[in-house]
Amino acid sequence: MAPYSERLRSSGGVTHRQFTDLEELLQAGDVLVANNSRVIPARVRGQKAGDGARVEILLTEEHTPCEWWCMLRPGKRIHNRTRIQLHDLDGRPTPHWVEAIDKNDTGKYLLRLPESPGAQELLQAIGETPLPPYIERAPIDTLADRERYQTVYAKADGSVAAPTAGLHFTDEMLNRLRAKGVTFAEVTLHVGPGTFQPVECNRIEDHPMHEERFGIAATSGVPIEPQLGRTDIFIYPPHEFQIVDALLTNFHLPKSTLLMLVSAFAQPGGTGGRDRALSAYAEAVTRRYRFFSYGDAMFLH
Repeated sequence: MAPYSERLRSSGGVTHRQFTDLEELLQAGDVLVANNSRVIPARVRGQKAGDGARVEILLTEEHTPCEWWCMLRPGKRIHNRTRIQLHDLDGRPTPHWVEAIDKNDTGKYLLRLPESPGAQELLQAIGETPLPPYIERAPIDTLADRERYQTVYAKADGSVAAPTAGLHFTDEMLNRLRAKGVTFAEVTLHVGPGTFQPVECNRIEDHPMHEERFGIAATSGVPIEPQLGRTDIFIYPPHEFQIVDALLTNFHLPKSTLLMLVSAFAQPGGTGGRDRALSAYAEAVTRRYRFFSYGDAMFLH
């Protein structure tokens, strides 16, 4: 079971434990909130009509049932009305074509997909799990990754990247927490490709956050309204947290918005959280913790 570094926000201290020790830190009456979004096999491959150039397509968000916003690689020579023939998982041409019909300011393309089969059926047949680019594994077991790169509580299709802190949990551990009196609650946040976009601007508040779809099913007696919508909230120091008082997360890339969220949580309302977070990261490096999607975790409280 993966280790994690426990960050104590009040004292700034760090302890090192196994992930199963989290059961000791959560008490009866605590509420554990998890993102139940499920990663879809959103990466497909094909070749352009005419010159036969190979194209990798990442479907990022449904616009209509037959139109999806996508990221294309390479995308420089893709224009409106460019047609791409899709390949199956073995690299063979299929009878299915997509057509570029628009492009937005962020460089995403709107593709028209075939009406039959529908997008979801098509992805299940020929789509690959969009593993992060730093995961290098050969050969890739495409079908196995569809389940391996998921949390045990994933159910709502829509993400192109897993909420990876949840990968540490097992059904058995969740059952033990429930038996202890910990309440398990779910929200949905469909993780988009913007989660990998580093902050490059000089002023942090100028960073353009990509919108992501979310859903909250709240119950009576809690200060949160049930809602569905889209959010581009960007949390960075200083930030005051209203409800959440503990955070379980993995170790993130430099310049990432996720690291800035951790920095804000390490010292709510202040600006010293970045130094605390980087100090914890330094200890993690010394102890050879694993970073990123399949890496270790840290618990801040």
